[in-house]
Amino acid sequence: MDTTLQNRLGDIVGAGNVLADAADVKPYFTDWRKQYTAPAQCVVRPASTAEVSRVVALCAGEDIAVVPQGGNTGLSGGSVPTGARREIVLSLSRVNRIRGIDPLNDTITVEAGCVLAAVQRAADDAGRFFPLSLAAEGSCQIGGNLSTNAGGVNVLRYGMARDQVLGLEVVLPDGQVWGGLRGLRKDNTGYDLKQLFLGAEGTLGVITAAVLRLHPKPTASATAWIALDNPRGAVELLAALRERLGERLSAFELISRACLEAVLSHVKDLQDPLSAPHPWYVLAELADSGAAAALRESVEQALADGAERGALRDAVLAQSLTQARTLWRIRESIPEAQFTNVKHDVSVPVSKTPELIERVQAALEKAFPGAQPYVFGHVGDGNLHYNIGPASLLERRAEVNRIVYDAVSSLGGSISAEHGLGQLKRDEVLRHKSAVEIELMRRLKRALDPKGLMNPGKVV
Repeated sequence: MDTTLQNRLGDIVGAGNVLADAADVKPYFTDWRKQYTAPAQCVVRPASTAEVSRVVALCAGEDIAVVPQGGNTGLSGGSVPTGARREIVLSLSRVNRIRGIDPLNDTITVEAGCVLAAVQRAADDAGRFFPLSLAAEGSCQIGGNLSTNAGGVNVLRYGMARDQVLGLEVVLPDGQVWGGLRGLRKDNTGYDLKQLFLGAEGTLGVITAAVLRLHPKPTASATAWIALDNPRGAVELLAALRERLGERLSAFELISRACLEAVLSHVKDLQDPLSAPHPWYVLAELADSGAAAALRESVEQALADGAERGALRDAVLAQSLTQARTLWRIRESIPEAQFTNVKHDVSVPVSKTPELIERVQAALEKAFPGAQPYVFGHVGDGNLHYNIGPASLLERRAEVNRIVYDAVSSLGGSISAEHGLGQLKRDEVLRHKSAVEIELMRRLKRALDPKGLMNPGKVV
């Protein structure tokens, strides 16, 4: 590394927060899935927006690219360097203060390096609820969640990460700071600039803080594990439960038998929630502000009626918070239980999810006899993680991807529902967006980042 550059960066953030030794930088240069790894000049760890601004301005002046990084839990290679040019990794982990909570406005203002679980706890301590929830919440950071427009299990009721944001603070590619930390629900004074940076994966600027929406804390919850014949039955059950229970339904997760068996093999202290195996399951979560007994009674009756109609095979309702957490632990263990296979994060209209599963299964059986799909995800919002083993298919990833992505496109879907494009799908998206869409994205990139210094090689 250029010692002059290292010294100049050290003058901004402190010499101990410029990492250049191989052992120190290794975790920052490799993504969570270990698909992408490349060197950079160094890792810089600022502690404030002012320091981020000065680092970015210095890099702009020296024509050095900046790779913003949060918890580095992304799944598309968007938070690590490409090695194609001079780059630094800008770790936001020390920019991690909770700046304030306004319970009467139902908002919390947090810095980008706050771990998602810490934001959830701060909201809970204030008697409020922050609904963004995903498996990596103990290590992912809110800046990364917003820059990738993370989804998670509560999208059905509360929406994606962008739906939780009222205001942003962003360091622009030249080092200027846009101070848009407004806690307003109505602001019709021109373009909604915050939306430019939400889901942009750090390619237009560095999110350093956000004003997030909070919600009333539910006083009752119910968690059900439901056995079904097929995915079509899951979609029909979703419609029936929403009609009957309304907005109480916050999560509705589809899980195949193959996924459950992978988890039971991987996590030895977990058990099958039901006494007999079934081909498909749904994990449903409901929450309300009323009495717990009333909610449980409503859910029990809805499930009993569904069983009587033949809409479900079997079901178990968690009898305690511990049992509910155990059921969710099954769902959260799925990604690690089938870590090495060809993974997809796709979405289609909710009504089309059964057709997607059927089409891909048929095409896979024809092209790759013996292929094993591991299908799970947020069927309540049409987002499926359609993963395919065995590991030997990784060598034919492009062919497998083509089968899945062509089926998704034919049903009017998206090849990335919540994980972003990063490096993984940057080229593939060119097949699925119109030339006009791609050119609009590129114009926006050139307008805000004319030197192409912000997270190069990602998205566009």
